[in-house]
Amino acid sequence: MGDRGGAGGSRRRRTGSRSSSQGGGGGPAAAEEEVRDVGAGGDAPAPVPEKDKDGDAVVGSGHWDLRCHRVQDSLFSSDSGFSNYRGILNWCVVMLILSNARLFLENLIKYGILVDPIQVVSLFLKDPYSWPALCLVIVANVFAVAAFHVEKRLAVGALTEQAGLLLHMVNLATILCFPASVAFLLESITPVGSVLALAVYTILFLKLFSYRDVNLWCREHRASAKAKAKAASTGKKANGGAAQVMGTVNYPDNLTYRDLYYFLFAPTLCYELNFPRSPRIRKRFLLRRLFEMLFFTQLQVGLIQQWMVPTIQNSMKPFKDMDYSRIIERLLKLAVPNHLIWLIFFYWLFHSCLNAVAELMQFGDREFYRDWWNAESVTYFWQNWNIPVHKWCLRHFYKPMVRRGYSKWIAKVGVFLASAFFHEYLVSIPLRMFRLWAFTGMMAQIPLAWIVSRFFRGNYGNAAVWLTLIIGQPVAVLMYVHDYYVLHHEAQSTGA
Repeated sequence: MGDRGGAGGSRRRRTGSRSSSQGGGGGPAAAEEEVRDVGAGGDAPAPVPEKDKDGDAVVGSGHWDLRCHRVQDSLFSSDSGFSNYRGILNWCVVMLILSNARLFLENLIKYGILVDPIQVVSLFLKDPYSWPALCLVIVANVFAVAAFHVEKRLAVGALTEQAGLLLHMVNLATILCFPASVAFLLESITPVGSVLALAVYTILFLKLFSYRDVNLWCREHRASAKAKAKAASTGKKANGGAAQVMGTVNYPDNLTYRDLYYFLFAPTLCYELNFPRSPRIRKRFLLRRLFEMLFFTQLQVGLIQQWMVPTIQNSMKPFKDMDYSRIIERLLKLAVPNHLIWLIFFYWLFHSCLNAVAELMQFGDREFYRDWWNAESVTYFWQNWNIPVHKWCLRHFYKPMVRRGYSKWIAKVGVFLASAFFHEYLVSIPLRMFRLWAFTGMMAQIPLAWIVSRFFRGNYGNAAVWLTLIIGQPVAVLMYVHDYYVLHHEAQSTGA
């Protein structure tokens, strides 16, 4: 302490002599030196340096001018907490656009313009006076009305539950078998027309399955509520387990054609007696969705004709020669346009089309997808990319199996089996060949989900999910196209 005080005293003496030699003790320099002496002597805390808006010391604030470093991590280090990579994302988008622009120009130079709207019409119709796919869609009303009348008779007790179940099973089985037989046997229907008709019947199957289940639950609920009311002798009305609420529909008042067809056209697969409704139709929102539907339809058709078709046609010879290096090269070349078209199709269907239908029908629940692009596991992807199907599987397939005593793993395998069946149903029957590539691809998701969850986490898991989407689909496309080409074109040329 004495040494420190002595040092301060000597410093003060030097300061005093310097100030006196400059001819005055009241100047600014003297005042600054006096403040420094107080800080150095320990009589008062050192002055806090002034800082600018960036947190750096202002020039002229003493020895703090020399400090320009502090303990901190680099931005790319995980400990830095930095997360704003918007510029890098923009760079990736620019590079993606430039690389695909090069491929597009190369395609135009090599093949010319291949987009032909007339050819698109021929994909749906072989004969302009024959519309078999449209006729199939119109006939689907018969099965919907049949399910409605079965439910009407069940509601009034004219049918037993066993008889109603049998009639529903026959109706649902016919919904799947009838259009498949027509598509497989009728030569005038095109593969694209078959896909659309079978997709309509598949949606009808899922909707009527849900329609039957929910009405059955309402009957069971009503019966149990009546039994409780009778036992308690309350005299209260037991309609669906609750008294009538203003503005709601209770069972069996829901059994009307208006209610049935609202459900059939609504963008959902799960039936409810009272759907959430939006207050009004937003015209600007609807026009934007309709414009997107038109624009992205044209874009998908153009990309398929201009980009995918030549690549697939050039892939037939390597498949025929079993040139594996060329097959892999063609597969990777097909992966980019296929994945881009799939992404456009996702936006077109799940955002533009379903939102347009929901807006027209004032359907309130617009959760048609979740953030599947952030999926770090295969399971998360399948649970979030197609919410209408996921809700149906969870409500009418997975949970009923678990309630019946099956394990969750068995129930999950059952869901993938059902999904694999419908994928193969929508591909093999229109192409009139059974190769089970779609079925195998869906069932392969089970071991793939285990591998990704076991060995990949976080960003690595997300990258693994994206890789399976980018590579897996072109493999199935090439398999089906190759088999279809061999079965139809080469067989016809050999026969000729």
